[in-house]
Parts: sequence; structure tokens; C-alpha cells
Amino acid sequence: MKRIFIVHGWAGSPTGDWIAWAKQAFEQKGFRAVAPEMPDTLRPNIDAWVDYLRQVVGEPDSDTYFVGHSIGCQTILRYLETVHTKVGGAVFVAGWFGLENLESPEVEEIAKPWLTTPINLEKVRAVLPKSVLLISANDNYGAYEQNVQKFTELGSEIVVLQDAGHITASDGFTELPQLVEVFNSSFH
Repeated sequence: MKRIFIVHGWAGSPTGDWIAWAKQAFEQKGFRAVAPEMPDTLRPNIDAWVDYLRQVVGEPDSDTYFVGHSIGCQTILRYLETVHTKVGGAVFVAGWFGLENLESPEVEEIAKPWLTTPINLEKVRAVLPKSVLLISANDNYGAYEQNVQKFTELGSEIVVLQDAGHITASDGFTELPQLVEVFNSSFH
């Protein structure tokens, strides 16, 4: 059975933004959809998030897909660095390698390991046959060109949403039909 893991962002939850909507949309398409509650969501830690995702996924295979939002994309990439089996694919929503306009020194401190610990894109590419990045040029966390460039290096197809910000509920996204459309056209 095809499984899809939807990893929310920093300070997010399985019911926040468009995550619950996406889970239901994928279940209606016959997927076993899982949207885990990531640990210590206000202070995300690379090891804790990657380890937790590993536990939730169990054994990945070619019927295992991922959707991430923001730091959830980073979590998926860092998780994929550690696996040796090809997965089905991934859609990254507002994914980033760089961030700008962080709110406070405390937020910068939490973000720092995520920004400075490199990701081996070659290892990720070896197990990720196809991926798509949904991104907006007016993301409030900036670094648009850097993020597009890094996801292009990964081999991701880039889909730009107009005036979508960071693609959160506060940007008007409690549903994300573009996600399902992109997923359907990329992973029939």
C-alpha cells in the first residue's frame, strides 16, 4: 500500500495550516496518510526530528512518499540521507536551505544547526527518484534564489505559487489543492 508521511513545520502540528486537509485528501486517493506530531515543535532539533520520523516510517520502500512543510522539508531531506532504499518521491512545500528575516536571536539560535549542518544532496538523490518544490517568491523568510538553486541541485521540479508567502494558514492556506495536483501529475 502506498504510504505518505506529511511532516509539519516549526511550531506546526498535524492539524495546523493545510496539514489535516492534505492528510484527508491523500486518504481519499487511497494512501495510508500519516501526519505525525513532531517532538518539541517550538524548539525543533535535527536529531530528535529525524529519529522520530525514522520511527514513524519504519521500513521505507518505493511506495513511501513524503510531503514536508518548511522545516519538515529539512527533516525529510536529513532523514533520506540516512536510508539506503529508494522511496517513491517527495513534495517540499516552502522548503529551505537558507532563511532570512528571523524574528529574534532565540529563533536564530534554534535555526542555526538546521542552516549550518550540511545535507549530502548526492546521498539524498540516490534514494529520492523524484521531488517537487512548491515555493513562493514572496516567502517572508526570503532566500528565494538560494532555496530554488539548492532544490534544483537536488533535481526537484520547481513550482512557483504566486503571492503565497510561506504557504501557511496565515498566508491563506488551510487547504492546498496545488499540492495534490502536483503530486498526481508527478507520481501517477
